[in-house]
Amino acid sequence: QVQLVESGGGLVQPGGSLRLSCVASGFTWNYYGIGWFRQAPGKEREGVSCISNYDTITYYADSVKGRFTISRDNAKNTVYLQMNNLKLEDTAVYFCEVRQGAQTLLATDYNNWGQGTQVTVSS
Repeated sequence: QVQLVESGGGLVQPGGSLRLSCVASGFTWNYYGIGWFRQAPGKEREGVSCISNYDTITYYADSVKGRFTISRDNAKNTVYLQMNNLKLEDTAVYFCEVRQGAQTLLATDYNNWGQGTQVTVSS
């Protein structure tokens, strides 16, 4: 069974930084897309950033471009999200999601997700 374990969330002041990690296991796909999604109170789940294990294509939500950076370590089956200059509106539960095939920011394209890690940006 696919298992995704997120970590790195916490409480941070506006302008601060956090680095999220997601360790993936339980699948042997040759090609997969993996990404970060978030859900804030009262809002639908939205794609933040995604990457694949096989090419250099990345996608970012407009709201995080220039502030967040996604990266991967294929040998460790781990994906990271470096979040800089955090804003109040970044507050959400951040989920790591994986799918067989290409990366995408469409939340409905993913069937595997982790438990999430809480990111709270507050002054």
